Amino acid sequence: MDMAWPQEFQDMLAGWRTDPVGARSAFEGYAAWLAALPGVTLFFKARPGVSYSLRARHAAQKTREVFVLVDVVDDDPENRWLSVCFYADMVTDPEERGDFVPGGLLGADACCLTLDEDDGGARDYIAARLAEAAAAAAEGRE
Repeated sequence: MDMAWPQEFQDMLAGWRTDPVGARSAFEGYAAWLAALPGVTLFFKARPGVSYSLRARHAAQKTREVFVLVDVVDDDPENRWLSVCFYADMVTDPEERGDFVPGGLLGADACCLTLDEDDGGARDYIAARLAEAAAAAAEGRE
């Protein structure tokens, strides 16, 4: 990844050696894709032992802090997985793979998708929701 990532981000990746579910490559791909979007600012919050959270915000957003949280769940560092949460009104979930979480994203209703097994279809499904949320944010639909 070409972006100058924060040291905590680099340290997390450097320490992520075991990846039975393929979450690391998905996380790196999502991060690189988000970083390349015009108007998007990324924030990273490290809570070792709990989660590492990559948060994306578009400049067109006026009221919401982010349009997605991509969390590396760190409750078992030997078996990390991803929880990717969107505002429920910014994405669709046509295959109903997500969990609806009332008040789950910064106090608003969320649709959260997990990547907790090696599943290319799930990775692609999450990527499609990322694109949907990014487009909505870029249009100021929040």
